[in-house]
Amino acid sequence: MKIIKIYLAVVVLLPFTMNAQPVYQLGSNVVGFGLGVGGNFGLSSSYQSAPAINFQYEHGLKQVGPGVLSLGAYLGFKKYSYTSSLFSYTYSQDWKYTILGVRGAWHLQELTGVNLDKIDAYGGVMLSYNLLNYTYTDNDPSSTNYFIGENYASNVGITPFLGARYFFTNNFAGMVELGYGMSYVNIGLAYKF
Repeated sequence: MKIIKIYLAVVVLLPFTMNAQPVYQLGSNVVGFGLGVGGNFGLSSSYQSAPAINFQYEHGLKQVGPGVLSLGAYLGFKKYSYTSSLFSYTYSQDWKYTILGVRGAWHLQELTGVNLDKIDAYGGVMLSYNLLNYTYTDNDPSSTNYFIGENYASNVGITPFLGARYFFTNNFAGMVELGYGMSYVNIGLAYKF
């Protein structure tokens, strides 16, 4: 009976203790596509917003401790709209963001007791330039929208993030990221080459 318990313990624990090759390595290149929800570009819950769309690229540059430091690029799009009426007049506002960013991340390769041969766990920060295209329209013939939108402008942003990719094959992965920026939650697909 004792031999069976030892055998079962080895079979259950073996996947967590194997010294498998980490999925993200020095020199790895990954491109990704994601859709995001939430984010600090939202002005109020009464505003309508489309899901954020983003594209990412990163390259594993340097071995740092039990992980790899990567550097990459980011391109994202996000839109918010608001429409309201007062008496017989209506007005609408649109905020369209294009985000251009540089991302640095650290990818964990080793964790005692955890097999990371299919999981790429990482965290980092992105420096971005958030280009804003703001438009205001109304049907009030006496309107002077001179002051409307004067406080809206393109700006620089810093976004921390945590993420993980699960590789279904050697090259294709599902991805989820959490962060404070264009999206609070980002879900997508990634390809490693």
